[in-house]
Amino acid sequence: MKLRASRVLQEMRQGSLATCAKINLNDPRVIELCGLAGFSAVWLCLEHVPTDWHDVENGVRAAKAYDMDVIVRVSRGSYSDYVRPLECDAAGIMVPHVETAAQAREIVDYCRFAPLGRRALDGGNIDGAYCQAPLPDYLHHANHERFLILQIESPEAVEQVKAIAAVPGFEFLLFGAGDFTHRIGKPGQYTCPESEAARRRVEAAARAHGKSCMAVGLVQEADQMKERGYAIVNLASDVVGLGSYLHAQQASFAQDSPRTAVSPSLYNRTFATK
Repeated sequence: MKLRASRVLQEMRQGSLATCAKINLNDPRVIELCGLAGFSAVWLCLEHVPTDWHDVENGVRAAKAYDMDVIVRVSRGSYSDYVRPLECDAAGIMVPHVETAAQAREIVDYCRFAPLGRRALDGGNIDGAYCQAPLPDYLHHANHERFLILQIESPEAVEQVKAIAAVPGFEFLLFGAGDFTHRIGKPGQYTCPESEAARRRVEAAARAHGKSCMAVGLVQEADQMKERGYAIVNLASDVVGLGSYLHAQQASFAQDSPRTAVSPSLYNRTFATK
């Protein structure tokens, strides 16, 4: 029984920049559209979006049809909050608001099997092919073909980022400019000097300890991003894309096709008998 390797990790090992789209709408058809567009991964969210576990499972199924990875941003909480997406066969999880090396070590302990961590063993879910994968293969696959992304989102986390990056057993750091700029009193000023300096510190810590970075939006040109240590970039969001399309269509209609009022009598004659 061959278990599916991570596309993101495969592309990273080949020196490519994996692409990702954030999904808020929890419809497998949106994930299929991302697959048709050629994305490497989709990002589902359990922190801010009313996603349930059936949404995650169905999202993973849709992504697999297009050889895409699923990344699940988990809720900060218990061991089960971190492990359950992996047992749904998500290729990776993203943990928000990591601020200390101790927290990073706990995440690794929760999510990695021995000898890398202390994850409890089950194997009866899709990630272990419902107990049909040989146990040694399952354990190795879970430790080496599944990845962890830790979000650095506060001034306190940036101060500790070297120690966080030094923790073995995870692959990626993600600088959260949204929460960082909010915390320093400059919400939404993602390229302000303080935010850019913090981003550079995260990048440097990752490089120094053999980790890679994930970006939300293009930081620079793709080749420059790879030089700075990025391996994943989130390029799209379903709600932003759909909202932009709807506004553009409405604006185009208003500009090109002056509206003609439809009288109530005409409406009644046209539709009342249907």
